[in-house]
Amino acid sequence: MSYVGPDSQPPRPPRRFPGGRPLVLALAVLVPGSLAGYLLWNPAGDSDGGKPTGALPSAGRSEQGSASKPGGADPKGSAEPTSPSQSSTSPRSSAEPSGPSKSSGPDGGTEPSGRPDAGRPAPSGPLKGKVVVIDPGHNPGNFQHTAEINRQVDIGTNSKECDTTGTSTNRGYTEARFTLDLAHRLRDELLRQGATVRLTHDADRPWGPCVDERARIGNDARADAVVSLHADGSAVGNRGFHVILPARVRGGGADTTAVVAPSRDLGERIAGRFLSATGSAPSNYVGDGTGLDTRSDLGGLNLSKVPKVFIECGNMRDPKDEALLTDGGWRRKASLGIADGISDFLRS
Repeated sequence: MSYVGPDSQPPRPPRRFPGGRPLVLALAVLVPGSLAGYLLWNPAGDSDGGKPTGALPSAGRSEQGSASKPGGADPKGSAEPTSPSQSSTSPRSSAEPSGPSKSSGPDGGTEPSGRPDAGRPAPSGPLKGKVVVIDPGHNPGNFQHTAEINRQVDIGTNSKECDTTGTSTNRGYTEARFTLDLAHRLRDELLRQGATVRLTHDADRPWGPCVDERARIGNDARADAVVSLHADGSAVGNRGFHVILPARVRGGGADTTAVVAPSRDLGERIAGRFLSATGSAPSNYVGDGTGLDTRSDLGGLNLSKVPKVFIECGNMRDPKDEALLTDGGWRRKASLGIADGISDFLRS
């Protein structure tokens, strides 16, 4: 999603991997295909892969997920839900998108959708007893409810729009559709590992939830981790992913003091695993090559009392990133990378 926040943070200096090498150097290694050896991560691909021995650093900008875009297009924001929709799937691998309803993907394929028996974790697994909340950025129905999503809500330090429509590719594949598909894939993988999973929404409500509600859902669930899924809407040539971390904020109803450190740990692990699984490079326009961004203007982060991050998986307005985001095989790799990062965090 594309959203320019009022008080985005200055970029942090690049952080380094174990061994002192900055992340930006990894880009040179991606070309010959030896990324895993450099980063010390076993590429996840379509398998479980090894656990990362290092993590990425930090960066910052959007309310459901994006950064301020230099020369960017389509400044649209984010949203956060009100009542959690339990995932409706039996614990199956995300590679098996069967179920009562499927939507056709932009590449002519099908996308996994909710299944009626969702919410049941596997009887056992490494994440048994852990609660994960997945927040699919925006709602496909927001386009029809502009008055509702434009109303102001309290985000602790100031007020902000309840939600936004999110962005889309130039061919009309919406961010809301992308994030919901990715959420289903991620949910299925976490259920397979034994986690209890909740979605902030499953397109089961006409619009929203608002950003304050999205934070409240994670808090009320006492989640061990919350991840908000997004895709950016920046200028052509701006490429790559970034993970948004909460800044230290105290004011009004916001106090992130207790969650800043664990959220950074969660974000670094997700960034590392996402890079390894997808081969996508960290953002070349946010975070100074670190793949991380720290922000203080997002209600979903400011109001969270549990570890939470946003991930912008790529730029929907760039043709090369669009080709990835609209490919079902790439989305499966993305879901596995995010799941592995969450699992690393919860098992550490």
